[in-house]
Amino acid sequence: MKDSSVPDMYDKIDSESTGLGKLLGKIPGFDGYIEKGRRREADQILRETIASRLEESRLKLAGVHQELSRDIIKAIDYAEPLGRADTRLMGLIGKIKDAPEGYAGFFDAVKVKEEELAQVYAFDEAMLTFGEEISADVDALEKSVLDEGDIDFAIRELDNTLRDANATYNSRQEILSGVS
Repeated sequence: MKDSSVPDMYDKIDSESTGLGKLLGKIPGFDGYIEKGRRREADQILRETIASRLEESRLKLAGVHQELSRDIIKAIDYAEPLGRADTRLMGLIGKIKDAPEGYAGFFDAVKVKEEELAQVYAFDEAMLTFGEEISADVDALEKSVLDEGDIDFAIRELDNTLRDANATYNSRQEILSGVS
């Protein structure tokens, strides 16, 4: 499922290349170097977008926690699982924001092959989808809190999605570091 609100950053950056960039791209061997730079830039923009969306979910989760805190018994009952979910979300955001730029450069020791890039792009798309799922899970948790629904179930669903998102991101990093 492709997120239509986020254009393919690589295509956008490639289409906005300057005349000088296009001229330099005609130099033998230099085009690959420029393309890797564009991929790095696209990777960074995409990661910033995903991290920003996840931060919005984290703020909303804080609001849900605050709403639960109005009832001292619920605040105590759900402090640990909500704290665990918040920690997982905060960790995922940190990994995404602080990761080194992807797609190995011209002189890097680890080279990313084209078939690996296809896998990385699939992981990037999955991370966008996870961002949507996490947001939906936080919305469902908020609804459960406000409507006195099954809060335990909503927290478990959010926690499971966060575990899957973290595992997916870790797999992406293994490909980029040449470990996989």
